[in-house]
Amino acid sequence: MNRTDRLYALVEELRACAPRRRTARELAARYEVSVRTIERDIGALQQAGVPIYSDVGRSGGYTLDKSRTLPPLNFTPAEAVAVAITLGRAQGSPFSRSARTALHKIVAAMSAADGATARRLAGRIRFVEAPDEPAPGSVPAVLEEAMAARRVVRLTYVDGSGAETERDVEPVAFTAASLRWYLIGWCRLRGEGRMFRIDRVRRAVLLEEPAPERAFEDVADGPAALSIRALEFV
Repeated sequence: MNRTDRLYALVEELRACAPRRRTARELAARYEVSVRTIERDIGALQQAGVPIYSDVGRSGGYTLDKSRTLPPLNFTPAEAVAVAITLGRAQGSPFSRSARTALHKIVAAMSAADGATARRLAGRIRFVEAPDEPAPGSVPAVLEEAMAARRVVRLTYVDGSGAETERDVEPVAFTAASLRWYLIGWCRLRGEGRMFRIDRVRRAVLLEEPAPERAFEDVADGPAALSIRALEFV
């Protein structure tokens, strides 16, 4: 069993036995690897957002919070790849990190056979990307947190002419056009609503100050010919 298959198997094993616990030694014996390998695997799953908890002591071990996981899903391999394609287009968006952890959870909830078929099919998909310089990896995550927590964010921003400025922005919304992502917010430097291309943000720092409530219509200032629609969540 390779590591990828073992990670999916570990999630299913812990889900099946929850709320009972499995020790690292028990899991190591089951998958014929070392205890240290199991500990590294569990650590990788936890970093990916899988809700695995550990207790120390005589009756300790690993357990998975069933209330925060999905039961085995009836996604076909093609459906799973379709979801992966959609999430893959989130690269460079404020939710790129969350998209990766979401995909991991979805595939982990599939059967081992369907998961393997989906991974083989996904290997035949290729994206063509522009050679533009991407935004630093931490920037989208900071912007996501700023929007979710409604807090002012300090940006180091490079405009179309190459001029670099530092400005405090009250986040209002995200938007996308032509595969580019933008932050819409109230720019305190300019005293008006502005759109910021996320790949032009060189640095983003979350401030402690809460952002005032502002209506999207009062901040957005795009061409009248454009039609802007809200994300349909269901």
